[in-house]
Amino acid sequence: MTSLFNPVRAGALELPNRIAMAPLTRNRAPHAVPTDLMATYYSQRASAGLLISEGTAISHQGQGYADVPGLYSEEQLQAWKKVTAAVHGQGGRIVTQLWHVGRISHTLLQPDNLAPVGPSAITARSKTYVIDEGSGQGHFVPVSAPRALRQEELPGIVHGFAAAARAAVEDAGFDGVELHGANGYLLDQFLKTGANERTDDYGGSIENRCRLVLECVRAVADAVGGGKVGIRLSPVTPANDIVDADPQPLFEYLVRQMASLGLAYIHIIEGSTGGPRELEDRPFDYAALKNAYRKAGGQGAWMVNNGYDRTMAMQAVESGYADVVAFGKAFISNPDLVRRLRNDLPLNAWDSKLFYGGGARGYTDYPMAG
Repeated sequence: MTSLFNPVRAGALELPNRIAMAPLTRNRAPHAVPTDLMATYYSQRASAGLLISEGTAISHQGQGYADVPGLYSEEQLQAWKKVTAAVHGQGGRIVTQLWHVGRISHTLLQPDNLAPVGPSAITARSKTYVIDEGSGQGHFVPVSAPRALRQEELPGIVHGFAAAARAAVEDAGFDGVELHGANGYLLDQFLKTGANERTDDYGGSIENRCRLVLECVRAVADAVGGGKVGIRLSPVTPANDIVDADPQPLFEYLVRQMASLGLAYIHIIEGSTGGPRELEDRPFDYAALKNAYRKAGGQGAWMVNNGYDRTMAMQAVESGYADVVAFGKAFISNPDLVRRLRNDLPLNAWDSKLFYGGGARGYTDYPMAG
């Protein structure tokens, strides 16, 4: 019987166990540059089968929160190289999550204080994190009104994802990349009817709304090889005021189109990100989604996420429902989570007040078991 603690192949990635660390925004990269403290944080957690970095902006335009890292300057890439070297020094594997936030941003965070961009000029009922220049204190504020991207700008978005992927692997030393197609950010905005009211080739039909995502995935796969590429999707989460009128056929179409690309994995957030795993007003059949991918020839590892505990994760893998299970907040407070899960040891509680911003406290000071 396959176990949560058995090795697994995910495309070109050989993982020693089936436990992934989910991407976790921590707002500890001043001016979008990773720090030595981040190298400590990730290397502490290198026993995970796969570390997925916090969301990392592919461009200044893609930045949506203060003090989150980027992949668009030489200084950032050299700083990330220290992080990946520290992880590899502990025998770990790490991919970076390629992030363009789209409309979930603020003019204070954008180049020349311009408006954020999205598929349509629809403001999300959501907030972002900014830092007051006077006090240096971070706080949450409503996002700014976006402008709609012009169709002639979209090839630049595709190029931005591919260029960031290439830089991540070739310059920063990551083992691969994950496109952030979830949680109401740019790619998810193009997918879903609640944010996409376009009438051109990138709006309206399912095929059109999937077009930008598929162009980005193909370009990234061409840049670094499909076996080093994953994508994160959240079919029904309401995060960042996102909704789709009929997500089941939308996401089944999307995964079928990606099946031939030889991707490392598909990463699915089940239910509401960080919340209920099932939503009464947004039913979704995740087994059918996986079946659509497999029937179309998709061989990449199937990764699931959201609210899994030890028992649920073990059952998911043993039953064949999932190949890999991603844990989020549990990894924040348990750097040795793999050991704790393997030996059924108690878990440290996390302090949610220390999730965003700050220094070592609540970041690198959680104790190992024993």
